[in-house]
Amino acid sequence: MSVAPQSYQLSDYLEKLPGTTFRKLYQQPSTAFAIFRRMLPPLAKVFVQALLYMPAPLLLSELDIWVRPEGKMHRDRALSILRSLHIIQITPPGKDRPQELQLTTNFKNSLRLALEGGGSHNSFGVPSTLPVDPRIDIAHLDNYARKKWEDILHYVVNSVPIHGDGGGNNSAGGPKTSVKDLLLAGRLVERRHDTRGGVGITQAGFTFLLQEANAQVWTLLLLWLEAADHSKTEQKAANPAKPDSIDMLSFLFMLASLELGRAYDTDALTETRRNMLPALVDFGLIYIPREDTRQYFPTRLATTLTSSASALRSVSSGFAAAASNNPGDAASLGLTTPAEADSTTSTKGSIIIETNYRLYAYTASPLQIAVLALFTQLNMRFAGMVTGRLTRDSIRRAIGFGITADQIISYLASHAHEQMARAAAATKRPVLPPTVVDQIRLWQLENERMKTTAGFLFKDFDTLEEYVGLSSYAEEIGVLVWRNDRKRMFFASKFEQLRDYLKSRKKAE
Repeated sequence: MSVAPQSYQLSDYLEKLPGTTFRKLYQQPSTAFAIFRRMLPPLAKVFVQALLYMPAPLLLSELDIWVRPEGKMHRDRALSILRSLHIIQITPPGKDRPQELQLTTNFKNSLRLALEGGGSHNSFGVPSTLPVDPRIDIAHLDNYARKKWEDILHYVVNSVPIHGDGGGNNSAGGPKTSVKDLLLAGRLVERRHDTRGGVGITQAGFTFLLQEANAQVWTLLLLWLEAADHSKTEQKAANPAKPDSIDMLSFLFMLASLELGRAYDTDALTETRRNMLPALVDFGLIYIPREDTRQYFPTRLATTLTSSASALRSVSSGFAAAASNNPGDAASLGLTTPAEADSTTSTKGSIIIETNYRLYAYTASPLQIAVLALFTQLNMRFAGMVTGRLTRDSIRRAIGFGITADQIISYLASHAHEQMARAAAATKRPVLPPTVVDQIRLWQLENERMKTTAGFLFKDFDTLEEYVGLSSYAEEIGVLVWRNDRKRMFFASKFEQLRDYLKSRKKAE
């Protein structure tokens, strides 16, 4: 199963869902509250709050009184988002009846329950009444989540061997096989026989690394939802209890409303949601003690799913934190509270690059070093610093993975050392040396130049022996232009001699 490459954003995913799906989702107060918190712009929230307790529908024309004339574009955008998320209903225009606006029934009722409390829906989790191990505190959960998530990111940058998880156990080989398959299906990585681990990062994978941690988590979760839908379609008759994407998405919104550091009752979950827990454990969103599986603890990766993205910093934006904090602390992944995140935003980056293409990075994080190694020829590594050089081969190797020159430039600029930023501001020049920026783009253009060669493509060989024999003969006689041993294909400028070679070989057989 493979998933077509696309932009995995929660807003894009939700806008594609039909109205029947939203009606089911909005039956849970936690879902309605999460959508209200995360997905709506400020003006849309104002509209929802105003309509929530209105006894009758509102005339659409009355919105013009609420919004200034210059804000009409913002009003139209807010209404468009509310309609795409099936939060409001607008009656069609008629001759005798003006258009009216009101909240959809399920959303209105669930949001009221979320704000007022009450009911027996258990939409916001059921706290566990069992004793909690005192060792399971917020620091423990942050370390656990960081280890799980860094294993996934290490795999994306090809920092661990593909064969390291020994039958599905989470060992030094990185994430479990199910997570690896998910990354492959989402084309964040791809099979490559020319890499140490058998996989290599793709352009989508490098974009994934540069996202905020919150966006990274949602990217992986949306891949999981799509894989579940595909699996549900194939196995519905065999396993009707298997969760579908609607229940999974509703459960994720519930997790986002839970309290960090608090234990919740596993037995209070439905069977389908209990079946989802192992996958969420693999992602680092849930922690379940081995001694007592009747409890589960949401980690910060789960409780911030519907929070502002600034509450969790990405691994790439944690580059500076890796130099100023211990490699094992929560800040190296961005697992910080909003206050802690604000206190560290002054440190922008730790990369210094010179006009001679030499690069110095003040970091001790293996993950950050692995990201740099994607497009840098690293030379030396010290206790808190690595040095390297941008070369034609290193940039072309990155381009071979699908990483673009603009992505590399953006990464270097966003992680430039504060001294480079200050010098650029003082002289009113770009942060990165223009010679370096231009050369990176030129190296990409070298790889994109087209050269036409008349000839013939040979493929679809019956055996490997036949391919090796003919391609080697083409190289010997000087007509071989290009070959790909992995795909068993080659391109030759002439075919007459190769044709005669094949005829003579078949006669000999």
